[in-house]
Amino acid sequence: MTNAQAREALTVTELPSAIESEKVTTRVGPVLAVLVISAFIMMLNETALSVALPPIMADLQVTATAGQWLTTGFMLTMAVIIPTTGFLIQRFTTRALFTAAILLFVVGTAVAVVAPTFAVLLAARVVQAAGTAIILPLLMTTTLTSVPVEKRGMMMGLNSVVISMAPAIGPTVSGIVVDGMGWRWMFGLMLPIGLLALVLGLVLIRTTNETIRARMDALSVVLAALGFGGLVYALASLGAVLGGNLAPLAAAAVGVVGLVLFVVRQVRLQRTGNALLDLRPFTVHNFRVSIVVVVIAMATMLGTVVVLPIYLQTGLDVGIMTTGLLLLPGGLIQGILSPFVGRVYDAVGPRPVVVPGAILLAAGQWWLSTVGPDTSLGLVVAMHLVFCIGMAMIMTPLMTVSLGSLPRNLYPHGSAIMNTLQQLAGAAGTALLVAAMTIGAAAAAAGGVAEPAALVSGTQDVFVLGGILGLVAVGSAPFVRRLRGDVGRSATAEPVVDEAVTAREMVDA
Repeated sequence: MTNAQAREALTVTELPSAIESEKVTTRVGPVLAVLVISAFIMMLNETALSVALPPIMADLQVTATAGQWLTTGFMLTMAVIIPTTGFLIQRFTTRALFTAAILLFVVGTAVAVVAPTFAVLLAARVVQAAGTAIILPLLMTTTLTSVPVEKRGMMMGLNSVVISMAPAIGPTVSGIVVDGMGWRWMFGLMLPIGLLALVLGLVLIRTTNETIRARMDALSVVLAALGFGGLVYALASLGAVLGGNLAPLAAAAVGVVGLVLFVVRQVRLQRTGNALLDLRPFTVHNFRVSIVVVVIAMATMLGTVVVLPIYLQTGLDVGIMTTGLLLLPGGLIQGILSPFVGRVYDAVGPRPVVVPGAILLAAGQWWLSTVGPDTSLGLVVAMHLVFCIGMAMIMTPLMTVSLGSLPRNLYPHGSAIMNTLQQLAGAAGTALLVAAMTIGAAAAAAGGVAEPAALVSGTQDVFVLGGILGLVAVGSAPFVRRLRGDVGRSATAEPVVDEAVTAREMVDA
């Protein structure tokens, strides 16, 4: 195939019917609002459990190793299901997938409220995660297919609130609720919101589309489960390796082999249009560059959400509720800034926003590496705010430009890839930063440093590692390209990409 033929084949006017004919038959704004609220509650639920683990373990009489599975199991389920959503979004309507996702979340939440045993609570978390895994790619794809290009940045800003702000404030909300009402209310308060979202979604989301009658490749599902599930489990359990447990290393080996076989099979199947997860988005320059920076941002953010509370509570002797309140300004600033960052992106494109955002992200990590046993709480909040402002300036433009660079028929697969890698990044960031803290604290203790001071020393090592990762983001950010025609287009224009670049890169691949 020549470049000219490829360019014609990839033009966005020639789409699978399930993408081109998918129409939201009521106003787009209320539909996206329902999806945003639903996804926000679900993502809030992902990290809210971190503060609640001690009372849950005491109430249900389980060890810390077992209790950690409430978080690890959630991430594992997400990692296994998200790669299938590229297929699901083409196979089923927006209304059908939304209903399935929110019902799974509501059922899981209701079971968690009354769970009599740890096993039942763990099963409830898995069901919750299944709904969350569907709603996130669905939100991104619906935004891309329903919102005009010149307003896409602002709407992606709202999506960024879900992806970055919700996990950041999860521990804060959890700390307040658990401290005042008990851990079951953490799920109980989410239940009516989930039910309300379900009712609103059924009323507002009306879709008519001719779905693709493609088959789901069972072997691809198995390989995805082994590959992504194995890697997430290995990363989430990395700390056990320090204690001599080799099971995470075995899981990592299974994950790597499974992932390689998964990629090989998808490349083979995508030639006939039957891939479970089409990998051609990786042939697009903007998508590749954006993935690198987004992965680093998510890894450092979720790692910071875990490490900072440990530092505050153990190193500075701060209470649980106070810790949550100290982290709240950073989460709020991300939520407030993200839509405004989206508007700036709509006006000037990605690079003028992403480059300073990456610098602030790295600067926040390096500044946090200077924390000590006598650092004031106000200064810690300021350090965290700098980092969170950088996060807000990165996530919205990069999600918009990465997915907007793709032909519309690859939107579902691009959003599935983006969300899968964010889960891997979160698990990797948490594992690496906690491991760095453990190793640094152990080395300091071996040198005769007392326990609180040793942990502070380990915390400094954590943010040095985060700062190094931030420098990689700073080096990558200038390579993101502005889309041809993504600024100043009319409201009726089709959301086209730079087709010459995309077609050439896909042919070369």
